[in-house]
Amino acid sequence: QVQLVESGGGLVQAGGSLRLSCAASGRTFSMYPMGWFRQAPGKEREFVAAISATGGNTYYADSVKGRFTISRDNAKNTVFLQMNSLKPEDTAVYYCAARSYRGSGYYATDYDYWGQGTQVTVSS
Repeated sequence: QVQLVESGGGLVQAGGSLRLSCAASGRTFSMYPMGWFRQAPGKEREFVAAISATGGNTYYADSVKGRFTISRDNAKNTVFLQMNSLKPEDTAVYYCAARSYRGSGYYATDYDYWGQGTQVTVSS
């Protein structure tokens, strides 16, 4: 199994930036494609971004394209989400997740392991 811990969330003004980190332990991190999801209170969990095991391929939800960047450092067992030009609608709990090549990676049910989440609040 894989244990994931997110960090880096907080309160930021609209237009500002945050970088989220997800530290992994347990099974070999480099074996897993990774994803970021977010969930606002009372809303469905939604896909944000995904990255292949090597970091060679990345994918983004339309709502964050051009603003967010997913990356990973396999030597440090860490995946990142750089968030720029933040908007109030980005406010949510952000979760990182790992999958063992199940499904497409665009759905929460494709993922096997989840972190506890980190709160991101963007003020207007």
